Amino acid sequence: MPDKLLGYFYLSLAMVTVGSTVIASKVIAFDLPPFTATALRFAIALPIFLALMRLTGTGLPKAGRRGWLLLLLQAGAGSVGYTTLLISGLSYTTAADAGVVIGTLPVVSAVIAVLVLGERPRAFLLTAIAFAAAGVLSITFPPGREGSHTTIGNLLVLGAVICEGLFILLNKRLRLDIPPLALSTIMTGFGMVVALPFALLEMPDIGALTAEALAAVAYYALIPTVGGFLLWYAGAARVSGAEASLFTALAPVSAVVLAAVLLGEAVTAAQVAGIACVLSAVLGLAFLQISKARPRI
Repeated sequence: MPDKLLGYFYLSLAMVTVGSTVIASKVIAFDLPPFTATALRFAIALPIFLALMRLTGTGLPKAGRRGWLLLLLQAGAGSVGYTTLLISGLSYTTAADAGVVIGTLPVVSAVIAVLVLGERPRAFLLTAIAFAAAGVLSITFPPGREGSHTTIGNLLVLGAVICEGLFILLNKRLRLDIPPLALSTIMTGFGMVVALPFALLEMPDIGALTAEALAAVAYYALIPTVGGFLLWYAGAARVSGAEASLFTALAPVSAVVLAAVLLGEAVTAAQVAGIACVLSAVLGLAFLQISKARPRI
């Protein structure tokens, strides 16, 4: 298999595992409080990342006080904030709806960069924002839907996406060259430290642990967290960054498909319209990056 084609295959699998986190989080939401599940996820993944660092000879960075503080904030936002809000949101909304919302991450990240970093919004970005917003609105306020529970759930999932966008923003502010494996290990370790105190507060609310919930946490830790990391960087090493960004569009698609296949959720016309809008926004941004990366003759 050609090297670039193999890269595409790895990136596709990585994004499918990202989409599957929605399914795992839906199962977890039935039985485990969000911070407890998050702390368990990191407790399972951390020893594996530490072993990988030892095997590859990867060391921890010399980040300084400011650098370590930014890394801690990254872990709080991107690792703990994302996971806990996603699990909390899925207590109220469907996995298919959540899949549409998480697909807006590239657009949300671009919006945060404009608002916080002062980057100038281009007309193409404004169009992408409009498409992404239309996609989220189509599944949050569809005709004929009654009650506010699903709306609350979708807003919580959108909060998770914003947390992940803040993670990307803080990474830009870090100004440190940290190997991806070291960064993932640090995020996992700091994430466990941040989540643990809140998990202890949740202990009185924990009922009988089911095998399904524990299996979902273990899956989340081993497959999307560790396996997704290995797949993404194996693929990204074989293609350009602009090409890799195209594959982020597979995450919401896989989430919706897996919700239908594994959870038996009915895919509605509003969800199909929503994911079409979100995909248009994400793919539009990705193609814009590719066109920028091409050398001009």
